[in-house]
Amino acid sequence: MTNDFTSEFDFSALPVVPEGTFAAPLKRPVHLGEDWLEPKQREYDSGDDAIWDALFARQMEILPGRACSAFLAGLEALDLGRGGVPEFATLSEELNRLTGWSVVPVPMLIPDHVFFWHLANRRFPAGNFIRTKETFDYIQEPDVFHDVFGHVPLLTDPTFADYMQAYGRAGWKAMQRNRLKALGALYWYTVEFGLIREAGGLRICGAGILSGPREAVFSLEAQSPNRLMLSVDRAMRTDYVIDDLQPTYFVIESFEDLYRQTVERDFNEIYNTLPPGFTYANAAVIDTDHVLHRGTQEYHLRGGRGSDAPPV
Repeated sequence: MTNDFTSEFDFSALPVVPEGTFAAPLKRPVHLGEDWLEPKQREYDSGDDAIWDALFARQMEILPGRACSAFLAGLEALDLGRGGVPEFATLSEELNRLTGWSVVPVPMLIPDHVFFWHLANRRFPAGNFIRTKETFDYIQEPDVFHDVFGHVPLLTDPTFADYMQAYGRAGWKAMQRNRLKALGALYWYTVEFGLIREAGGLRICGAGILSGPREAVFSLEAQSPNRLMLSVDRAMRTDYVIDDLQPTYFVIESFEDLYRQTVERDFNEIYNTLPPGFTYANAAVIDTDHVLHRGTQEYHLRGGRGSDAPPV
C-alpha cells in the first residue's frame, strides 16, 4: 500500500484480474454493467424506514462512550439520525464536501477488483437493500444499515478517508501477487473489526462492531477475546471469523498511525514472505504480540453463536 507504486496503475479503469488469482466467484446480475452499480438507489417504504430507525436507535443506546469520537462526529456531520434510510444523493453531496467521497448503490457483495476500483476513486459501495424483521438481529450479507451507518461516518475523517482510498489502490498489487486473502484480513481487522486507543482506554472504529449491539459490548468489555496492538504483518497472516464474534481484535493508536503502518509500507516485503494460507489461528497469541488483554476464549470454547454461549 505504498505511494511509490501508484504510477504503475491506471485507477480510472477497472483492474484486470490476473489469471490464476484466487477470488470469490460472484455472478453479476444481468441488468448491471461491469461496475456492478445499480442504476439508482431503491425507493424504501415506511416499513423499511422503520427498520432503519429502530436499528439506529438501538445502536445509539450502546455506542456513546464505546464508539470512537471520529465516528460520532461523522454521524452528527451527516445527520444520519434524521429519520429513515438516508438518500445516497444527499449523503454523497455532504460527504463530497467534507472529504471528496460518495456513496453508490450495489445489489449485493461485489467482486474484489470492482470493490477496489470504487474505493480507489473514493466511492463507497453500499448495499441497496435493508434487512427484514426476521433478520433484524443478524444478517450475514451487509445491508444498507451496516454499510451506511457502520462505514460512512468515518469517511468524514480526512485521514481515514485517505486510508480507505489507499486500501482500494493497494488491491491492484495484491491481485498481481495473488495475495487478496492477506489484504482482506487487513481490512477485516481494521475497517470491519478494529479498535482504537482513545480517551485513556479503547474505543470502536470497525464498522462490523459499530453496526451490531452484541459485538459493540463484547469487543470492549468481554474477557473472552484477545486485544492486541496492530502489527500489519501479523494481522495479514491471521485467520478470522466471518459469522460470529471475533476471538481477537487488533488495536490502532490512531488513524494517522494506521496510515503510516500501511500506506507508507512497501507491501512487496510482506508479500514476498507470505505463505499461501494463514499462519495464525484467529485465537492465537504469539511471543511477538503486544498484548493488551489475553482472552480466556470462553465464549468460543463453549461453542459460540451456534450454542447460544453467553458473550462473556
